[in-house]
Amino acid sequence: MNHLHRELAPIGDAGWTAIEEEIKPRLETYLAARKLVDFEGPLGWAHSATSIGRTTPVAGPSTDVTGSQRRVLPLVELRAAFTVKRSEVDDAERGARDLDLPGLEEAGRRIALAENTAVFHGYGAGQIRGITEATSHAGLTLSPDAEHYPTAVAEAVDVLRGTGIGGPYGLALSPGTYTEIVHTAEHGGNLLLDHLRQILGGPLVWAPGVECGIVLSLRGGDFVFESGQDISIGYSSHDADTVALYLEESFSFRVLEPDAAVALRSKPKKG
Repeated sequence: MNHLHRELAPIGDAGWTAIEEEIKPRLETYLAARKLVDFEGPLGWAHSATSIGRTTPVAGPSTDVTGSQRRVLPLVELRAAFTVKRSEVDDAERGARDLDLPGLEEAGRRIALAENTAVFHGYGAGQIRGITEATSHAGLTLSPDAEHYPTAVAEAVDVLRGTGIGGPYGLALSPGTYTEIVHTAEHGGNLLLDHLRQILGGPLVWAPGVECGIVLSLRGGDFVFESGQDISIGYSSHDADTVALYLEESFSFRVLEPDAAVALRSKPKKG
């Protein structure tokens, strides 16, 4: 038995498989940060801290002996609880494929949103400094009109290149900004989405948790997400009608190169 306690749940192998298959594609959609930063791991639940390769001086244990202590970044643990109906779990054991698991879907959205927010904008309580907090560049303002977005994105790419940060580049976008881009055609009927991809040389990512947008280099080595336990499903308790479960993960995040990202902010439309 491990810390997830799944052996204690009134759920058989077919039920666990159905639950995992239900949440996996949703997480792949929601987990935007992982599409743009380096992912290391998973290193296991017992992995507790990330070495940052630095020390802090401390008093030596005796005269004429100096001391220093290794500095580490502790991993944070995130958990999103939810419940499922036992009747749905029983139907999964019978082979049902159209399961109704709204609690699972919402928990997946919540834990992914928390992870994205921590990576892009920081999580002070977890000692995580996000990309927009760490960047060395001033933010750029998007025009109220989506047709002019390429100007700001091209400027952001120029800023990165000007500090020696190579591409390709990616663009994390808030859901609202992403939708506006997808629905906008430039003069001549060209899709704005295609134009922005050409400027970046990389993807535009729908990213819940992002405020407006972030242009960042995808060359690698600038942003590191270290996974201890990747998102897993655990068991809490059950009664005659429901089973209490949770999604859980542990991770740390570091910005190794503050020059490798530029934040975009929105400007309200007039009128």
